[in-house]
Amino acid sequence: MSVLFIIGLILSAVIGLSLGLIGGGGSILTVPILVYLLGVGPHEAVPMSLAVVGATSILGSYMHWRRDNVDISTGLLFGVAGIVGALLGSPLTKLVSPELLLLIFGLLMLVVAVSMIWRRKHKISGSTHKPHPVQGIFAGLGVGVLTGFLGVGGGFLIVPALVFFGGLNMKKAIGTSLFVIFLNCAAGLVGHMSQNVFDWGLTGIVMSLAVAGAIIGTILSQRIAAQRLQSLFAVLVLGVAAFLVVKNYAVIF
Repeated sequence: MSVLFIIGLILSAVIGLSLGLIGGGGSILTVPILVYLLGVGPHEAVPMSLAVVGATSILGSYMHWRRDNVDISTGLLFGVAGIVGALLGSPLTKLVSPELLLLIFGLLMLVVAVSMIWRRKHKISGSTHKPHPVQGIFAGLGVGVLTGFLGVGGGFLIVPALVFFGGLNMKKAIGTSLFVIFLNCAAGLVGHMSQNVFDWGLTGIVMSLAVAGAIIGTILSQRIAAQRLQSLFAVLVLGVAAFLVVKNYAVIF
C-alpha cells in the first residue's frame, strides 16, 4: 500500500468531517482524492463520489434531524428539483474527456473556495429570510445538474440557497442541505449506474471513512464555531483547485 493511497484514505474521513460540520465543501475533494491518491479513472470517480457523498450525507442529515435541524418540506422542494437536475447532468460526464472533466472540476473548486471565504468574511445571517420557492426550485435544479455531472454534493451552494430562498436559519440550512445532497447524489448515481462500472470494494472503504468523519463532524458542529474550520478548508480547496487547473490546462491546450 503506497503512501499516496494511505493519505487518500485519511483525507476520505475529511470529506465526511466537513459535510457534518459545515454542511458542505467536503464532497468537492472526493473526485481529486479518488483520481490522484487512490488511482481511480476520472469517469469512474464521479459515480463513486456520488455513492460516498450520498451515504455520508444521509447519515449526517439523520443526526441533524434528531436535533431538529432538518426542514423536510423545504428539503423536498429543493431535492425534487435537484433530482431532475442530477438526472439531466449524469449523461454529460461521458461527453467530455478525462482531462477536460478535471479542468472543469478544478475551476468549480476555485468557485467553491472563493464562496467559502466570502461566507466566512460576510457571515451569512442566522436570522430567517422570507422564503422564495420559485428561485429555490431553480437553485436546486442547477445544483442537481452539477451533482450529476461532476459528482459533487453542492452544499456550498445549497446552504446559502436554503437561507436566502428557503427562509431557514443557518443551523437548519446546514442540516437540511445534507438531506438535499443525499437526494441529488442518489439520483445522480442512478443516472450513472447504466453508464459506468466501478470498484464497489474501494467505494465501500472510502464511504466508511467518510461516514466516520461525518459522525465526528456532526457532533463537533454543536460545540465549535464552524467558520474557523471553513477558512482553513477553503485554503485546502484552493490549493487542490490550482493543481487541477494547471495540470489539466496544460494537457488540453
